[in-house]
Amino acid sequence: MREPGSRVLLVLGTSAGGVGRHVRMLADGLSREGHPVVVAGPAGTEEAFGFSAVARFARVPVSDRPRPLSDLRAVWRLRALAAGADVVHAHGLRAGALAALALAGRRTFLVVTLHNALTAGGAVGAVYEALERVVARRADQVLVVAPDLGERMAARGARSVAAAVVPAPPLSPPRRTPAEVRAELAGLEAAQPQARHVTSGRPVVLTVARLAQQKGLETLLEAAAGPYDAEPLFVVAGDGPLRAELQERVDAGGLPVLLLGDRSDVADLLQVASALVVPSRWEGQPLSVQEALRSGTPVVGTAVGGVPAMVGDAGLLVPPGDAAALRREIARLLADPVLAARLAASAVARPLPDEQDALRAVLRAYAVPAARRGARSPAADGGPDRGPF
Repeated sequence: MREPGSRVLLVLGTSAGGVGRHVRMLADGLSREGHPVVVAGPAGTEEAFGFSAVARFARVPVSDRPRPLSDLRAVWRLRALAAGADVVHAHGLRAGALAALALAGRRTFLVVTLHNALTAGGAVGAVYEALERVVARRADQVLVVAPDLGERMAARGARSVAAAVVPAPPLSPPRRTPAEVRAELAGLEAAQPQARHVTSGRPVVLTVARLAQQKGLETLLEAAAGPYDAEPLFVVAGDGPLRAELQERVDAGGLPVLLLGDRSDVADLLQVASALVVPSRWEGQPLSVQEALRSGTPVVGTAVGGVPAMVGDAGLLVPPGDAAALRREIARLLADPVLAARLAASAVARPLPDEQDALRAVLRAYAVPAARRGARSPAADGGPDRGPF
């Protein structure tokens, strides 16, 4: 970083999960290292993650989709906040683009971490591509959670692209015994209209995901239809906009699938899972995969984004959208105890990043070339001398 005590403005948009937790972790770590930090984002992120416990928080309306008037207010608010910053670090494409516009005409060092990739086309895809070009043109450093995302940004003209480090928080100890968890799942399955062959001893196949388009859950449901010799129970922990649609498909097909909704007891569920299944169209560094590896749970997932590098030899990978391949690999794992044991041992042995690794990565990213030092004058920009710092 430029010098001890450099001032950092962290920017994020709407988040209820991994991005918000990551920014909270960085704010805490940077503050403990002696760097004044301000976090800027929607009010809901402060309510969800409590940034003000570790740094100053500024409310900025960075929404999850284009809203012209709100976006204009966000740009001007970010411009005022950034007047006293040495580094602005935005998380997510929209936050990055708004920060880039806010810094127009200034030489403030801009870092943008891209946590996700678009998996839809059409008008939404065109807007996404335009925002990518804004970020690529303005950011001094782009951090990406997967190699293919880095290649995409380099093709857009990004000057410097490096790997982001987004570790999962430590996995909480289980609060219940495996028998208690299995009993709960058996009870929930028995209450389902399509319940059949309910038993607390059947294999459990776990997916932890937001119920959204990117997660490929329609492929999971198709794979869940079987047939399987072991008759596994597919358990999905998470909620989202596709909840009702997915439940309709489960009910109509009589599928052995439980949609549990949001759960805080992933460690409990991993105790009884024979595998974590990740059917996503794209993933970066999914927290659920890291949690599964730490717990020694084999992974069956799609070979997309950052998943292959993370899983290594601790899982079985298939093409995205290929339900037959997903079903085949789940069945192979359930039918082969030797394979399952080998994958479980490999999972525990996988090297995974921690919070210190993430902090070191951003400190490297914040390194401002010597020629840039002292080049910016906040007062000359018309802003306050040190902004909120």
